[in-house]
Amino acid sequence: MFENPVWHALETRQRRFAQYAGEACRFAAEVAPFAAVGNRTEDASRQLLSLLRPSEVVYTMGEAPVEIPGLTVEGTLAGSQMMFPENSEIIEPGHKESAHEQIGLAKLSCAHATEMVELTEIAFPGYFRIRTCEMGTYYGVRIGGRLVSMAGERFAFDRYVEISGVCTHPEHRGKGYAAALITRLLLDHRRNGWLSCLHTAAANKRAIAIYERLGFMVSREVNFHRVIGSG
Repeated sequence: MFENPVWHALETRQRRFAQYAGEACRFAAEVAPFAAVGNRTEDASRQLLSLLRPSEVVYTMGEAPVEIPGLTVEGTLAGSQMMFPENSEIIEPGHKESAHEQIGLAKLSCAHATEMVELTEIAFPGYFRIRTCEMGTYYGVRIGGRLVSMAGERFAFDRYVEISGVCTHPEHRGKGYAAALITRLLLDHRRNGWLSCLHTAAANKRAIAIYERLGFMVSREVNFHRVIGSG
């Protein structure tokens, strides 16, 4: 299932966000720009195409869908899938019980969706949408009332919940915000009996180093495919 997490999320815990056509499915466009096919066939690609608006871009994971007239794979990004081992110790930043309060970490809601989108546009434009906030719990850090760092949950299936949307404004990096936010989510997942995972670009060595310091381990390499439908 980790080879095709989008499919499994839409088939199970996040089916409420799904749009289906036979062997193809996608998240509603305002939720997330991800789609999947159950089988890598021309029929599944035609069904995926039927779910896309003209010139709309979506991303698939794992194997690329079969290209057909009207559906093109424009590029592939190498990524890493990481897991937090179930029995690993969760070490809070600074080893202080009050670390999260000292940083000013607070839960976000969809009332903050516009500023969440604005922040994530700095790091990964187009991936975070106005309803992505509905996919799970999000936390943020504010400085002077401005949202400068955030992280939350995206794909969910079986016991697994993906940590995503990890983003800090360039002016506020290096202050431990990302580590504190991720740790807060790890503690939530441990309390709820969930397993934490995440995805990142394989070339993003800085992010991978942070995740590894927190205890994540690379479980597999995974490709992200940029797919466009010409309609």
